[in-house]
Amino acid sequence: MNTIFRKSMLSVAGLAFAGGVFAGPIAAHAANPAVDGKPVAVAVQTAAPKPQGDQSHITLNDEQTANVKAIIAATKKAGLPERAAVISIATSLQESKLENLGHLGDANDHDSLGLFQQRPTSGWGTPEQITDPAYSTTAFLKGLRQVDGWQDMALTDAAQTVQVSAYPDAYAQWEQQATDLVAQHWNS
Repeated sequence: MNTIFRKSMLSVAGLAFAGGVFAGPIAAHAANPAVDGKPVAVAVQTAAPKPQGDQSHITLNDEQTANVKAIIAATKKAGLPERAAVISIATSLQESKLENLGHLGDANDHDSLGLFQQRPTSGWGTPEQITDPAYSTTAFLKGLRQVDGWQDMALTDAAQTVQVSAYPDAYAQWEQQATDLVAQHWNS
């Protein structure tokens, strides 16, 4: 091999090596930016958060299925995404098992009514309004829209912020069934 050619090749290889040694830490720093030596968090959005904790499931009757469809229709009418319907259905599963509950006498939790166990005395609407699935869902969604970052929150946190339940973690157990119901009925 020609000496000049070999020296040229070794020079190119040496420059490439030196460039890699020098640029490596710079590239690594650029790929992992830090402030004051501390890593910077990078948000990654996924399609849907994984359900939290043990999941519950109930078999739905025709009335409950109709209420699922009413919640989805109200969500679409409000111009909100499927995630809002998932949160709404999971909330209703926890509050009423998707049954449009009227006054239950002594078994009632205060004056809670409807799919979401909303209270007229808390400003959710009249008893007639609250027991209308479209109205009660729209009222719930109005509350959800007022929660900053609800789209990225854990379902139970978003639902609890709207509902202010005595059992704030109870909504999480319905996330998988609510997700499945929305997947099944969103486009039907």
